[in-house]
Amino acid sequence: MTYKTALVVGAGAFGTSIASVLANNFQRVILLVRSKDVYNALKKDKENKVYLPGHKLKDNIVPALNWEEVDKLSDGGLDLLVSGLPTQAIKNYFSENKKRFNDYLEKNIPLVSLSKGIDVDTLELPDDIFASVLPGHSEKIMYLSGPSYAEEILEEQITLVALGGKSKKNLELAANMLDTSYFKVMLNYDVKGVLLGGALKNLLAISGGILEGLGFNHNTRAAMITRGINEMLRFGLVYNARPETFYGLSGMGDLILTVTGNLSRNKAFGIELAKGRKAKEILESQRFVVEGYKTTAAAYKIALKYDITARMTHGLYGVLYEDRSPLDVIKHLMKVPTRFEVGG
Repeated sequence: MTYKTALVVGAGAFGTSIASVLANNFQRVILLVRSKDVYNALKKDKENKVYLPGHKLKDNIVPALNWEEVDKLSDGGLDLLVSGLPTQAIKNYFSENKKRFNDYLEKNIPLVSLSKGIDVDTLELPDDIFASVLPGHSEKIMYLSGPSYAEEILEEQITLVALGGKSKKNLELAANMLDTSYFKVMLNYDVKGVLLGGALKNLLAISGGILEGLGFNHNTRAAMITRGINEMLRFGLVYNARPETFYGLSGMGDLILTVTGNLSRNKAFGIELAKGRKAKEILESQRFVVEGYKTTAAAYKIALKYDITARMTHGLYGVLYEDRSPLDVIKHLMKVPTRFEVGG
């Protein structure tokens, strides 16, 4: 083991899967959990029975329920921090624990965020949120995104992801900590592009689920993916993101996975919507976070604010927040006046 101790904050499916990756390179990986049932299952059976049932974790992954336990397990020292929190939870959590994370970052411990979304209240991307809560540490904070189902990571399926950041030194350090024989990190300086791709693909995953649930097939899915990338690029212009980033792992790669695969929570949410169920009813019936739900509202607000042509975003917002019929939205989109493909 090259490194001693890593801390993963948040024991959702993806946080747990990244802990399993780190367990290849670290002597100990601490998984800081919020729920007692998740903690007990990890402690007793080495399994996250709520989010990843049936997948045994390595022995060097250990749960903690509070900071006192983290300090005891880390013996006062950490080599890497990972935030597996949903985007909407970053500001409150890191504000409440600001001194602790400031102290960590002052010691030059890098932090990798796994969040894919946009804050619905402030319209901030995760990098903006971290900059406001933990100012002065932007070069030490990086953002991981890309086509990566948690279940397949635990099965050690070959997986490539993008890691966005400002510091070449820290990006390479984090990559060395994360790289395994089956998990590979590709570096990217375009933080906004990496974050936008990871956030906006969730809208399209929901849309893909709706289309599949309504009985549409390959032709429709391909049309949605290509027009969806086109829409992503328009958002990217507002944030000065590089167009090629959207054709990479965190954009096109993640979009293809979540729209065509069967393990996406956002896509599953869309399939349920196609059955006629209401968004809030679906969300209240499960513990899983569907990032795309609130990100849709945030993207809708951004599109209005910056006058972005975003017909698919507007259509999905109508389904999620205005109780519009998905079929009516699709019919409306098909009536859009004919125009040239590029730039249209």
